[in-house]
Amino acid sequence: MLAYIKGTLEMKMTEYVVIDVGGLGYKIFMSEVGIEKLGNIGENVKVHTYYRVREDDISIYGFNTLEELKMFELLLGVSGVGAKTALAMLAVCEPSEFALAVIAEDVKTLTGIPGIGPKSAKRIILELKDKMKKEQQVEAIKNQIENKEPTKLQKAIENSDKIEEATAALQVLGYNKKEIDKAFEKAEIQDKTTEELIKIGLKLLGR
Repeated sequence: MLAYIKGTLEMKMTEYVVIDVGGLGYKIFMSEVGIEKLGNIGENVKVHTYYRVREDDISIYGFNTLEELKMFELLLGVSGVGAKTALAMLAVCEPSEFALAVIAEDVKTLTGIPGIGPKSAKRIILELKDKMKKEQQVEAIKNQIENKEPTKLQKAIENSDKIEEATAALQVLGYNKKEIDKAFEKAEIQDKTTEELIKIGLKLLGR
C-alpha cells in the first residue's frame, strides 16, 4: 500500500494530477480544492494517498493532509458513499467541520454538501457518530498523557455527552425530548457541567 507519494508535479487537470517519481508518472485523483492547494507545475510536492483496488479499477486518491485522508476513509465506510462523493465532500467541507457536524448531528450542514440529501446525511451521522467518538476519546486520553490541550472536536464530544445525560434526566422528570431540545436551542450550553445543564433546562422548561 502507498502511504504517500513525493515527487515533481507534472500535470494538473480538473479531477487529477500527475506526479513524477523517478521517471514514473502517478495519476492521482484529488478534489478540486486539493489540486489548487497542491502547488505549481514543476514543484516538488507530497500527497498522502489511498490506494483503491476494485475488480475493474485500480486508482490512487491523494490528499494534502492526513486529516483529509482520514475523512475520506471514514466516508468510504458509509453505505452508499463512493469515492467521487467523498472527494466532492472534501472540496467543500473541512475535516474538522465535517467531524463536528457528525458529532452534533447537524443534518443542515451535511445537506449543504453537493450530492448529500437528508437521508444520506442521517445515514452518515448514524454510521459514523459512535465510531468517531471512540477514536476521538482515544486521542483525548493520549493528549492527557502528553499534557496537550483537548481539540475542538474532543470538547464538542464532551459537550454532546453532557447534553445527552441532562436530556435523559429531564425526561425522567416528565419533560419530552422535543421540548427539551427546543429549550436547549435557546440557551448558552457550551462548556457546562451536566448538573448546570439540568438546572438550565428546568429553568427554561418551567417558564
